[in-house]
Amino acid sequence: MRGKLLQMLLEHEGQYVSGEKISQHLGCSRTAVWKHIEELRKSGYELEAAPRRGYRIVYKPNTISEHEIKAELKTKALGQEIVYKDSLVTTQEVAHRLAGEGAIEGTVVVADEQTGGKGRLGREWYSPKGSGLWMSIILKPEIPPQQAPQLTLLAAAGVVRGIQKATGLDCEIKWPNDILFNGKKIVGILTEMQSEPDRIHSVIVGIGINVNQRIEHFPEELQQIATSLAIETGQEVSRTNVMKQILEEIEGLYYTYLKKGFTPIKEIWESFAVSLGKLVRARTIQGVIEGVAKGITDDGVLLLEDEKGEVHKIYSADIEINITKS
Repeated sequence: MRGKLLQMLLEHEGQYVSGEKISQHLGCSRTAVWKHIEELRKSGYELEAAPRRGYRIVYKPNTISEHEIKAELKTKALGQEIVYKDSLVTTQEVAHRLAGEGAIEGTVVVADEQTGGKGRLGREWYSPKGSGLWMSIILKPEIPPQQAPQLTLLAAAGVVRGIQKATGLDCEIKWPNDILFNGKKIVGILTEMQSEPDRIHSVIVGIGINVNQRIEHFPEELQQIATSLAIETGQEVSRTNVMKQILEEIEGLYYTYLKKGFTPIKEIWESFAVSLGKLVRARTIQGVIEGVAKGITDDGVLLLEDEKGEVHKIYSADIEINITKS
């Protein structure tokens, strides 16, 4: 009921909506409407009430609100079921559990804070309260397990497009899924799979976005390599709007992928790739390989051509860009 009220007020943002109209729309008494208005105020919304005119929103808190996300979201599946928590160890952990319990495709787990956030290769992901966007999306594609890495690249492309729509920033992708702005990391993506040898049960796409951190919010060791949307735009950014735009972009690419395959997604990913055509150093478990990044395969494998003309397939590595030949 409160979500429907918020949606109605947001649809008429800046305008008054009469108590009678709200009452009729929600199918409840004017007294019940007033109680829901008070609950929204307790959640940080500033709502103005005027006699014979009704209510209007004059301020929205920059919180991650399930009701506000749903009120503005235009997707068929992604985000239609949202599990929100103030604090979690990781959203991935909860999403894995929910997927195992039969959660519907498109379910999103989102937290205001992660106390044990993780990134690729088991690294810690700094996820403080009230400043970033930490979420995991449950997908259930009917594709062979070996194609699951394609969804990591798809998610990266969707995130870049969503950020551009929400903020105007043109970010770039460093293979396979780090999102950079001016060379500094702004988003991390972690994709994990629940499957059998021949069948995927679910793919959990974890996305961590630095939204409103200031530079002093980052640990000292991250200040030279990390940034946030607020730092780069010079203003506070709506986390709800960022989430909305990203979910809509990822869903659009996902449906294209299911219908047309990976080729159109690959082309979009490569258009955002910062490393293609540049000399890079790949630090793999087997050793260090240097070469020019030529592109990616349909499996998302990075192709490096060394100075002898030999092409190497890089499946997992740390990548340094624009290196000096050793």
